[in-house]
Amino acid sequence: MGISTFISVLLVGLTTAMLLFMISSGLTLVFGVMRVVNFAHGALYMLGAYFGLSLQAFLPGNSFWIMLIFASLGVAILSGLIEYFFLRRIYKADHTYQLLLTYALVMIIDALVKMIWGLDPHSLTEPDILSGSFEIFGRPFPVYGLFIIILGILLSVLMWLFLAKSRFGLQIRAAASDVDITNVLGINVPFIFTGVFLVGSWLAAIGGILAAPMRVISPEMGIVIIIECFAVVVIGGMGSLTGAFVGSLLIGMLSAFGDYFLPGLSMIFVYVLMAGVLIAKPTGLFGSR
Repeated sequence: MGISTFISVLLVGLTTAMLLFMISSGLTLVFGVMRVVNFAHGALYMLGAYFGLSLQAFLPGNSFWIMLIFASLGVAILSGLIEYFFLRRIYKADHTYQLLLTYALVMIIDALVKMIWGLDPHSLTEPDILSGSFEIFGRPFPVYGLFIIILGILLSVLMWLFLAKSRFGLQIRAAASDVDITNVLGINVPFIFTGVFLVGSWLAAIGGILAAPMRVISPEMGIVIIIECFAVVVIGGMGSLTGAFVGSLLIGMLSAFGDYFLPGLSMIFVYVLMAGVLIAKPTGLFGSR
């Protein structure tokens, strides 16, 4: 493998990793604060892509950015209703009940998507400013892929600043540490939980919209991504954003270099890594008991 090939595969891996981080960070944030294993996270990711598809058909001209804002906000609002009417009833229930409820939501959302948009695959077009490619060491690389890499890194920094420096971020960390004491201090924990679920779902929708120009929009896309996201959070550690970032990098690199050396078998390396981490450190690389 020459240097140009290595750099090209590395950038593909980084693109996959940053896209995975955007989506899995929402999943691990919800678990870290609310202790809810949200199996419907992939369905919200899929809804983001379908909402974007419908909005792009109605908005005039190249309106990718307007579509990105309103489609992701639409999914966030819907997720707020889901949290208020359904998830609040099971916060203190066993994780089995949480999985059953969120899996039921997956079935409902999947059925509605098939009724409204059908079974045919679709795709979104990237904005004109991000179309085309550039050369690096003599090999072309999509401008859109570079945009995903930069956005993923920027998002990781912004999320760290938000959780570490902002007042709401400190309240989120307090609720994640001890709900009862946070309640005693007069902090509105239900409001925090709703806000966290909104942010996590918004990240899933953003990921779905941004993935649409690179991946096919179909009813199966939610199931595919939730498997990858759970691999990320298992490897990195449930509830750890640092773990989600590192896990996304590991899976992105394994997928890219695995596809280069053994096309079609890259997920085997991911599952082997996940099994190795679970054996050596069941809580994940950065997770806690």
